[in-house]
Parts: sequence; structure tokens; C-alpha cells
Amino acid sequence: MTYTIFGESHGPAIGVVLSDVPPGIPVDEAYIARELGRRAPGRNDLSTARREADRAEILSGVFQGRTTGTPLGILIRNVDQHSSDYDVLREKARPSHADLPANVRYGGFQDHRGGGHFSGRLTAPLVAAGAVAKLYLREKGILVGAHIASIGGIPDDPMDMAEPPMETLAYWNETDFPTLNRAAGQAMQDKIRQCRTEGDSVGGTVACAVTGLPMGLGQPDLDRNGETIFARHLFAVPAVKGLEFGSGFRLSEMRGSRANDPWIPGPKTETNHNGGLLGGITTGMPLVFRVAFKPTPSISLPQKTVSMVTGEETVLELGGRHDPCVVHRAVPVVEAAAALAAAELLEGGRRG
Repeated sequence: MTYTIFGESHGPAIGVVLSDVPPGIPVDEAYIARELGRRAPGRNDLSTARREADRAEILSGVFQGRTTGTPLGILIRNVDQHSSDYDVLREKARPSHADLPANVRYGGFQDHRGGGHFSGRLTAPLVAAGAVAKLYLREKGILVGAHIASIGGIPDDPMDMAEPPMETLAYWNETDFPTLNRAAGQAMQDKIRQCRTEGDSVGGTVACAVTGLPMGLGQPDLDRNGETIFARHLFAVPAVKGLEFGSGFRLSEMRGSRANDPWIPGPKTETNHNGGLLGGITTGMPLVFRVAFKPTPSISLPQKTVSMVTGEETVLELGGRHDPCVVHRAVPVVEAAAALAAAELLEGGRRG
């Protein structure tokens, strides 16, 4: 499956067009709605106060409850915009946001309201597309699950990479704050509330597992390499700045005798430090990765910036409604990107 996301944060609607969708996938609209609800804003004091229904309108590509194989179009209408809050962004660029690069790239014609096409709002259609991919994968016995791995340096319990607790992840993801350790989750929430009170923001990480992928998918070349496919989908998620598979950067600190994953009958590996991929090809073990999210760039503290009109140094004091942390709302977004990547790997990354 490939997809194109369209719309702007404060435009009339946002949406996605999915292409190369296999025909005959049962489309459970209630399931898509639940997935969108997991990401939706305004559910508690940990996120932006913006309230959106995020109802997915399927415009094409589905007939009598199943995909047709033609492009699948989904529309999500915007209803709760406070565009005047962003008038200052006509001139002043937010530090660590795409405002200034987008202004240069599009010659000043980009929609600045709420970040326009560069807003986290655009992850809603991504979640809708990912829900369709999950329904497709589920038919093939492939599951996707994630949890908050850390926020502000506070870690959750680590996920077992060789045997991820998929049932537990599915259960916790029905909550607003999916962590494996409740006490750690409460400490993370306290950190987010502290940052909100101080007018600041905080980042964190999300750990994700895909189970059920058979051995032998992918190739070592650029286009069909497993790591490449997942990286392409995950780095398209706003605010993602880091990605590691399996033990990732910790592998650089290990000896080979500890880092190696011994083969045992199955065939499978005893451990899963490599995260289910070797040479860009699936090993049959769970495909496990972790992504890092930077703190939300939109904060209420005064920040040094430049004028996009004069180029001179100035100070930005931003109003509006913003997330003090995006990590807890990003869990279903990461799952969606992983599902789309897994579907692409399954359909286009087979041997030969």
C-alpha cells in the first residue's frame, strides 16, 4: 500500500488516498473509529484542548464492506480551529518547527495556520490509513502493538523483544496512556503536567513490535530493504527524530558474544537484539523498533527567532492550544506507520 495525505490543520478537511490496496479486505468502520479515537485531541489535560470528532468518511475504494482494489479515499473534517491564534506565524518562525523551511520551499504561499500541512493534525488520516493496513495484516495473522517507552527520561518497563506481550499491548492501548508499568506511567503524566504548567514541553520514545511476519521478506537493496521501508514510513511521522531496531545503539556497546542472536530450532533466534531483521530481510522473529519524539516546538515561553519578512532577530511569544507532549497520542500513529510498512514489506519485499 502507498498513500498520499492531503489537507491543512485549519483547512476544511484533511484526508488520505491509499493506493495499491489489495481487494477484498473487510473494512470495519467501527475499528477505524476506535483507532482515530486513540489519537484524538482534547481527551484530557495532557494534550491540546482542541476538540475534533475525527470521523472518517470513506469516499471511495470500499463497496459492500470490502476494499475494491481501486484507490481508497478517506476524509476527516476539521471543526474546531482557532486560526487567529496563529497570526503571529505569518512573520515569526517557531524554533524547531518547519515554519521557516516551508516558507522558503513554497515561496511564502504555505498555510501557516496551526502549522498547515506540517501540523501533527495530519497524523489523523495516517492513523485511518494504518487502520486499514492493520485489518489487512490481521487477516494474515500479523499483529502490531506499541507502548510508551519513556517520557522526559522516565522509562517504562522494557518490552520483551523475543516475545512481545501483544495481548497486553492491545489491552493497554484501550487506555489514554499505554505503559506497561502503571507507576512509571503516572510519573510520566506528572512530568507532562509540570511542563504544561511551566509553559514548556517534553519528548520521549515509543516502542513497537510487529509479530507474524514470515522469514525471508525484503532484500538488501535500497528500495526493498526492511529497515529502509520502515524508516521511510516512520520518519514521515511529525516530530520523529530517531529510530533504532532491536537493541539499536546499545549494540555498539556490546561484545559480539552478547549481541549475537543464536539460532535455535524453529528456526528462530534465542534472543532478538537485531529486532527481527538481518541484511534487510525478516528473520521470522518479531520486528521490534523504538522511535524518539522531540519535545513539541510550540511552547508559550518566549523564544528567540527571526522575522520571515525582514530576516532580523526577534522574539516569539506564542498563544494557541498545544500539546505539552505528543508521545502518548503518537502511539497509534507509530502503529499505523508500522502497519503500512509491514503491508508494503509483505506485498513487495518477498524473496526474488
